[in-house]
Amino acid sequence: MPHVKKEVKKSVSQLKKETMSLSIKEGSLASVAGGTGDSYMIPYALALNFNNFQIGLFKSLISLVPSIFQYYGSKLMEKWRRKKIIVTFVTLQALMWFVVMSFAYLFWKNIIPNFIPYFLMFSYTLLAVFGAFAGPAWFSLLGDIVPAKYRGRYFSKRNRICETILLLAFLLGAFILDYFKTRGLVLVGFAILFALAGIFRFMSARMFTKHYDPRLKIDGKDEVSIKEFLINISKFNFGRFSMFVTIFYFSIGIGGSFFSVYMLKDLNFSYIVYMLVSLSVSVFSLLSLPLWGKLSDRIGNKNLLTIGSIFISIMPFLWLFSKNPIYLALVPQLISGVGWSAFNLSSTNFVYDSTPKHKRAFLLSYYNILLGFGAFIGSFIGGILAQYLPKFGFFSNLLILFMVSGILRALTTIIFLPKVKEVRKVHPMHFNELRLMTIKTYFGHTHKLLISKKLKQVEDGLMKFPQNLLYKISR
Repeated sequence: MPHVKKEVKKSVSQLKKETMSLSIKEGSLASVAGGTGDSYMIPYALALNFNNFQIGLFKSLISLVPSIFQYYGSKLMEKWRRKKIIVTFVTLQALMWFVVMSFAYLFWKNIIPNFIPYFLMFSYTLLAVFGAFAGPAWFSLLGDIVPAKYRGRYFSKRNRICETILLLAFLLGAFILDYFKTRGLVLVGFAILFALAGIFRFMSARMFTKHYDPRLKIDGKDEVSIKEFLINISKFNFGRFSMFVTIFYFSIGIGGSFFSVYMLKDLNFSYIVYMLVSLSVSVFSLLSLPLWGKLSDRIGNKNLLTIGSIFISIMPFLWLFSKNPIYLALVPQLISGVGWSAFNLSSTNFVYDSTPKHKRAFLLSYYNILLGFGAFIGSFIGGILAQYLPKFGFFSNLLILFMVSGILRALTTIIFLPKVKEVRKVHPMHFNELRLMTIKTYFGHTHKLLISKKLKQVEDGLMKFPQNLLYKISR
């Protein structure tokens, strides 16, 4: 008699744990697509002869248009299961990579070369739109799967693994491009990268089919219209948070699109050098994520958001002091990696903490529309300035753009961030606790006491730090 395998019914907690594990695997596959695809869109645009204005327009379009469609993605959740939405649109996104790849052939054969920049803008924006349709469903689904008290540590772990994979994929992409560039076939290199992006995005879509998708009932009566949201935006905490991040992204958009242009055109870095400088952001982000994950759960997201915003505001000014790639990799990119890892982790968790489950999807869509609008205006203005700003003394037009962006980031942090309040109850973090947590995170228990004693001796010789520095920094 043949052995019949009994199907064991899994508990909800088991299904959630499996989905959390699957999400890390899915994110790893998606990171390969990001590292070989999204990371190389600006170099690809430059290879297709985009000028600075077209770069700015390109970045502004992919900032605004997809964010608008997130609203329709959230509305789609009233009719479709979340998993169906994600699988459908991630699959369409994967297909679009092969369309993006085709423009390398058209440019190589000199077929409608003047129109290729605009066809690429349209195609990649459509690819981003498909991702935007899936975004609210993914965010809502993970919000239901990951327990609130573990979000900081879980997303820190997930981000750390995904960024490592993205870093390796980005590294592979640079070697592929440099190999083909030396043979006068750089467009072939780009085509290979985008084919890899499409294949791995298909694999990512397949991974979503295995996710647990608990039933979510959305009542249309609970929905707040975007008009009502905007009218009352300054009257509630999530609205004030959305205002801050929108203006912050506007400030980033002014100069953020042009660091790649500056390295590849102004400094004439090879793809390998460009990759190494760009990659250092991910390295420093990975190194800081374990600490940020623990701090997020202890001191709250507002304090972490403050730290990230300060670092991101400082970073553009550090590009003014040297053109040396080693300096760029070890100073401004260090500050950028540490700052963005704190900012991204804390802003994601802040959205989870400050939005009710049944309203989360459409509040997230409004939030992303505002972010997209801010980034769109910033990138568009940045593109115009990058094209027409003159040089000033030793500073190129792009360096002036970086200064303007940095000033605006700092002003936004000073003026708007204090109006945002922490949602959860947090533990006031004294400096001694921070020191011990840092040592434990990076050195473990073995040398904790010895290192702590040495640091204490150094600290005693310096001016005393405020005992609750991190707790006070955002007050």
